[in-house]
Amino acid sequence: MTYCLAAQVKTGLVFTSDSRTNAGIDQVSTYSKMHTFGRDGDRQFVLLSAGNLATTQGVVARLQRDIREGWEHNLMTMSDMHAAADYLGAISRDQQTRLTGGGTTFEASFILGGQIGSESHALLLIYPEGNHISASDATPYLQIGESKYGKPILDRIISTETSLEQAALCALVSMDSTMRSNVTVGPPIDLLIYRAGSLRTGEHVRLNHDSPYLRDLKKSWESGLAEAFRKLPPLNLAGAGGEHVRELTTATH
Repeated sequence: MTYCLAAQVKTGLVFTSDSRTNAGIDQVSTYSKMHTFGRDGDRQFVLLSAGNLATTQGVVARLQRDIREGWEHNLMTMSDMHAAADYLGAISRDQQTRLTGGGTTFEASFILGGQIGSESHALLLIYPEGNHISASDATPYLQIGESKYGKPILDRIISTETSLEQAALCALVSMDSTMRSNVTVGPPIDLLIYRAGSLRTGEHVRLNHDSPYLRDLKKSWESGLAEAFRKLPPLNLAGAGGEHVRELTTATH
């Protein structure tokens, strides 16, 4: 399984992804799901992938080939982020068709974020069908893969006004919550911070399972949650202000 997320705030973009592709009883496999493309001073892209590994590897290889061989349509020639998302979606559909005629078991989803020239930085989610949606003020983050466990913290913290540093911390906590609840999501964890207008790759760090920071973050978050739970108002059903419901029993004759 996979968990990838990205957040769009006024000052830039935050990306994080796990690297686990298999978590069997006697084997754990890893593969980076974060890829970067760009040309300093002109454009930068970060790609997160989830789904069938053969499909995602094929898509990344095609993106790299098109750039390397100077094809007319490649990430370095796209006019804007939406055009880049359409291009990526077409490659994904083509790759799925090449594998097994587009079977659902070969589906893949992507998050593409970045900036082209003087255009605003943007974040887009590309579905297996090739269509895409954008992050917005109302929805400033996007997720793919095992998203349910890490969503609550994002809903409570992330907004377009959130700082990049706070957004990065929130993303890591979201990832930790997911790893805690699903063993198929696991380290190494990739984290990348892109600062709007820089048109540079960004600050990229990889946190392994024995990372002291990852361990300290986990302990601090769990301790904070436990303390917050202890400070909740004591349960007082009589004074809760709710309606009392009397249990009804139906006699049978």
